[in-house]
Amino acid sequence: MSGRASHFDAAGKARMVDVSPKPQSVRTARARAFVRMSRATLRALGENPKGNPLEVARIAGIQAAKRTSELIPLCHPLMLTHAGVEMTLKRDGVLIEATAATTAQTGVEMEALTAASVAALTVYDMTKGLDRDITIERIELLEKTGGRSGTWRRQARKKGARKP
Repeated sequence: MSGRASHFDAAGKARMVDVSPKPQSVRTARARAFVRMSRATLRALGENPKGNPLEVARIAGIQAAKRTSELIPLCHPLMLTHAGVEMTLKRDGVLIEATAATTAQTGVEMEALTAASVAALTVYDMTKGLDRDITIERIELLEKTGGRSGTWRRQARKKGARKP
């Protein structure tokens, strides 16, 4: 870390970072979240009276990515060229992976993280009547590309670490 708080001015006031001097580049990000639930709840997903929770969550995540700057005060509004959410059923929950892309002067990490988070919240909302023990875990950035810092990828977890 640089030790510099770029979202604060010299007087300590919050500010939006001025990215106007930065060149535009293609930027992508990939994030995930995990919704832990019982196997019985997983089996009941297709019979949910509210509709298909995974499809509703996919659309909610995409919509959230597009509205990130309305939710996170200092995020720049971005013209996304892609926003996607995919879900995979695991034996103990739903793994959500969100992607975002743009050509801009700033990255799309927050858009991917917001998409994964809102998709996870939507799965929770649509299944909480079946299982009050559902948890949302490990919302994390997996990868980002583009910009001055280039590509960054999350390192693999150490052996024995809990993973979704």
